[in-house]
Amino acid sequence: MQTIYMIAGMFLVTFLVRYILLPLSGRFRLSASIEGTLKYVPPAVLTAIIVPAALIPDGHHVQLSAANPYLLGAICTALIGWFSKNLLITILGGMGTFAICQWVLVLLH
Repeated sequence: MQTIYMIAGMFLVTFLVRYILLPLSGRFRLSASIEGTLKYVPPAVLTAIIVPAALIPDGHHVQLSAANPYLLGAICTALIGWFSKNLLITILGGMGTFAICQWVLVLLH
C-alpha cells in the first residue's frame, strides 16, 4: 500500500508543477539566446544518462574494453544514428548490436 501512495505522490508533484506553469506558457517570450541555449538540454540530459551507463555498467568501475557490451552498443548506436539520421533504424540497430555483443561475449567466456 505504501508503494501506491508513493506513486500517487510522485504523480501529483509532477502534474502540479507542470499544470501550474501551463497557463503562463503563452504570456511571455524567452529571449533568442535562452531559446537557443535550451535546445542543448535534451542532448545534455541524454548524455548524462547514457555515458555513465555505458562506461560504468557495474556501478563501480570504469570499463573501457571490448568486453563491455554496453560501451560497444553505445558506440555502434551513435554511429548508426549519425549516418542514418533515422530514429527507428538507430534504436533497432543499437538494440541488435547490444544483443549480439552480449551473446558473443557470453560465448567467449
